[in-house]
Amino acid sequence: MINLILFGPPGSGKGTQAALLVERYQLVHISTGDLFRNEIGNNTPLGLQAKAYMSKGELVPDAITIGMLRNKVETHPEARGFIFDGFPRTIAQAEALNQLLEEEGTQVHALLALQVDDHEIIKRIKLRGQTSGRSDDMDEKVIQNRIDVYKNETTPVFDFYAHLGKSHRVEGIGSVPEIFDRLCHLIDAIDQRSALRIH
Repeated sequence: MINLILFGPPGSGKGTQAALLVERYQLVHISTGDLFRNEIGNNTPLGLQAKAYMSKGELVPDAITIGMLRNKVETHPEARGFIFDGFPRTIAQAEALNQLLEEEGTQVHALLALQVDDHEIIKRIKLRGQTSGRSDDMDEKVIQNRIDVYKNETTPVFDFYAHLGKSHRVEGIGSVPEIFDRLCHLIDAIDQRSALRIH
């Protein structure tokens, strides 16, 4: 089993790479956005709690988010691993995720952060904006703010896992196959090391 956290700024191609990694390694893809939509859409107890906070414009407490994650993990006992997409975003969430996985008899094996410079991200998102029709994809100040929020949120989490020897930066410039090859090369090495530790 291998559990990965995938980080990448807006426009880094993280969604594309996550889909390829899920297929290659038969992982279960977990994004908090999908979790929320699923739980709220199905009117589950956690979904109703989350909806109550969101309707007041408040942040959903970590306990509810982790509860949703636990549900997702436990509905896939056969999983060969999980890829957490853009989660955790805070140290508290990272600690809670570690504890959840520990209770399930596993752990986070690696955090992979796609590295793309600001100039390239702005260029990519503005290009996307020409077809997406989203006004926020055309506004450079809005894009820069999204990049800054990403950096401020993810840097502490990257450092948290770096202290555990689990954080890795991956060059996010190049073709989709080139970036995918870099990720796979790293994951295969990590998988081999963890297998050696288990036996």
